[in-house]
Amino acid sequence: MSFDPINPPYNSTDPNASFLSSSCLDFLLIEIVPMAYRVTNELAVEPESRTEDKDGQLQKGTGAAEVKRVLDEDEERDAVFYRLESLGYRVGQGLVERFSRDRPRFNDTLDAIKFLCKDLWMLVFRKQVDNLKTNHRGVYVLTDNAFRPFSRMSAEAGGQAVLRAQPFLWFPCGIVRGALAAMGITATVQAETGELPGAVFQIKTVAGKA
Repeated sequence: MSFDPINPPYNSTDPNASFLSSSCLDFLLIEIVPMAYRVTNELAVEPESRTEDKDGQLQKGTGAAEVKRVLDEDEERDAVFYRLESLGYRVGQGLVERFSRDRPRFNDTLDAIKFLCKDLWMLVFRKQVDNLKTNHRGVYVLTDNAFRPFSRMSAEAGGQAVLRAQPFLWFPCGIVRGALAAMGITATVQAETGELPGAVFQIKTVAGKA
């Protein structure tokens, strides 16, 4: 796959061209995390307890209904992570399928990671990754010192801002994993921030799949 940019099949004078403001992604990322928490808790249901009488028959009004329950912190976090990461995965797949469809497939995993750091990062976050490191054994660390989704987040003493920012990395993690999957690379992706607005993504390719 070449890193040379491909001219888009449209321009500003094309009456059939469709354009979308880059701010739309910013607004999406702002809203998608609280939405995921809200939906996750609204869908938290479990079967109502079944009680039987002395003849082994279900008592009236029990057994068939579902009741809402309160998720504990770990359950909520895992459910929200799965929801956001899955959404991002589909977006990442679609982006690569759309923007690399006229390019040959990569023969080397490192080249695919470089494509991710340059072309895809520029497409989604309007800048390139600041630093890429690898141990040459399937682990890649991407550092973005000014991660766009964090650019408008305010920092505060005590580290609470960093904790609140963490869920905003889950959707981008899915984008990265989905993009790699579309390029034939199976991987796990984790991300963290130690200080806003920086973010560090760790990619581990699955043995035998990269």
